[in-house]
Amino acid sequence: MRTECRHYESRTYNNGEVVRKCRVDAAPEAPWRCPDDCVLFELRMIDVGWQVGSLERPEQAVEPEPEGQDIAALLNEAEDIVNSAAPEIIAEVDGKKKSKKKRKRR
Repeated sequence: MRTECRHYESRTYNNGEVVRKCRVDAAPEAPWRCPDDCVLFELRMIDVGWQVGSLERPEQAVEPEPEGQDIAALLNEAEDIVNSAAPEIIAEVDGKKKSKKKRKRR
């Protein structure tokens, strides 16, 4: 990932897991690589309003070796799986909210 890009985002969780991504979803092979000719690349000018914990940068993820399957296709397939489950999950959560409201009215 091009860490100097304005759209690059990184977050480290308490368990040490690091998430690196493009905020505008322009890196189909994230978290390993941005397109070389990305039309949305903008040089980061300032980091305003951020709390910086240390000057130490976590290790970058090692780019996996392609195993015959296109990384972008694999990530798109995973995104499709998540997107197909989303309406069902939203309906379930909405159903629970409605049942709680009915119980409060009684």
